[in-house]
Amino acid sequence: MTDLRNYMAIIKKNHELKTVKKPVSIKYEIAGITAKLDGSHAALFENIKESKFRLVSNLVGTRKRFALAVSSKEETIHENMIKAIKKAKKPKIISSGKFMENKSRDLSILPIVTHFEKESGPFITSSIAYAKNPETGKQNSSFHRMMPIDKTHFSIRMVEGRHLHRCFIDAKEHGEDLKIAITVGVHPAVSIAGAYQAEWGKDEIDIANSLLEGKLTLAKLPFTGLNVPSGAEIVMEGKILKDKTHPEWMVEMLQTYDHHRPQPVFELENLFFRNNPIFHDVLSGFSEHRLLMGMPIESKLNGDLKKAFSQTKQVSMTNGGCNWLHAVVQIKKKSESDPKKIIKKTFESHRSLKQVTVVDEDIDPNNAESVEYAMATRFQADKDLVIIKNVRGSSLDPSSDQKKLQTAKMGIDATRSLTKRPEGFELAKIPKIDKIKLENYFK
Repeated sequence: MTDLRNYMAIIKKNHELKTVKKPVSIKYEIAGITAKLDGSHAALFENIKESKFRLVSNLVGTRKRFALAVSSKEETIHENMIKAIKKAKKPKIISSGKFMENKSRDLSILPIVTHFEKESGPFITSSIAYAKNPETGKQNSSFHRMMPIDKTHFSIRMVEGRHLHRCFIDAKEHGEDLKIAITVGVHPAVSIAGAYQAEWGKDEIDIANSLLEGKLTLAKLPFTGLNVPSGAEIVMEGKILKDKTHPEWMVEMLQTYDHHRPQPVFELENLFFRNNPIFHDVLSGFSEHRLLMGMPIESKLNGDLKKAFSQTKQVSMTNGGCNWLHAVVQIKKKSESDPKKIIKKTFESHRSLKQVTVVDEDIDPNNAESVEYAMATRFQADKDLVIIKNVRGSSLDPSSDQKKLQTAKMGIDATRSLTKRPEGFELAKIPKIDKIKLENYFK
């Protein structure tokens, strides 16, 4: 009950999954259909021209489907995420995984999608890598996109300083290749945990197990000895070569092209897959990609700010900010100094943030028009604006200093002044308007 097929059955029952039976191509066509569906439904492609595998996309492309993935309601996503992070527990290990049903050494059988016209090639965008921490011996799991080079090799994108890259550098310094495993097609709770950046030495798979109420099981792989979700659709194991790189470039979550760079090369040892397998594709820069990356951070921000400031009601990573660069914090203001303190703490909790806007309880932080209204009626630029220059920002932001990874950040206090007439800020209401049904008046 903790695999991709179980989750797909749930979203199908909720009318959130559309099935495409018509033959489709992995070159642009699947990406185009997924983009058109963005924000509405997940899609299952059953007839792919270039592969015998099936393919699913847009699995957690809305907050509703994200909530279903973590056994939650939309309004309690963050409580569930915070609880799972705090109470992470190790999954059980069983003797054999369902993915052991088939075996190959040919990567070309996979339906790897070509998404955008100027990318360096097709990419696996849902791949989660598993490696052993050299200091603690525990595993780490994290997202890493991969581009096929030939039938047994991929380039693998690693951000410098992140956990997998640290493991790779340690192996390289010891003159060794780094053994890793890769999964494609897992329950979204595993993907969500894999997108979360846990502390060094912590295993994100434990968070996934907590999200799945302790029911996740792992199976051990023969070459690497690593443990991966037993219900995974596709599993690869092999090694990242210490002395080889390959050039690549890709579209990031801002829907912009990253710059060209050489990346390490993964060499395949074994490819396992289930009968009638399902490949998972994430369309870069669209809603599923942004929610997978942004929602765990949004949960972290909600936890950090509510712990530090009881005034905090809700934190939202905005759609316009790509669920990564902009945040809106809703508070119950107690003093005039609250907003600026909260702005400072929000930037500290997620260094990629470029803009933080603080609003009152009557402003919906998920509604861009409502937030702009707060700015129009409650914000004075000469007093309520915070500018921070030359600080570490997001490497994804093309407007920043890409060499130094520095940016300027802006905090906006769009809350009501406590020294001014409160009636001047009160939103007027019409009594009993919720009980009026227009169909009763216009027939």
